Amino acid sequence: MTNNEINCAVDCVDGCRLGDRCPNKEYVEEASQFISETSLDKMLEIAEIARMKKLTEPPKWVIPDDI
Repeated sequence: MTNNEINCAVDCVDGCRLGDRCPNKEYVEEASQFISETSLDKMLEIAEIARMKKLTEPPKWVIPDDI
C-alpha cells in the first residue's frame, strides 16, 4: 500500500498502517510533545476557548447554486 492509496483519517484509526513511511510522522512527535508538556487543565481551557469562539461566530449561510 502506498501513501497515495491510504486515507489516514479512515485507515489509521487503530494506529498507523504505514509505519516509517507515514507522511504525517512529523506531527506525531509534535503532538506527543504537546501532550507530555501540557496539563489536562490547560487542554480543557484551550478546548473551552475554541468552543466559545465557535458559539459566538455568526451563522454561515450556504446558498445552493440551483436557485
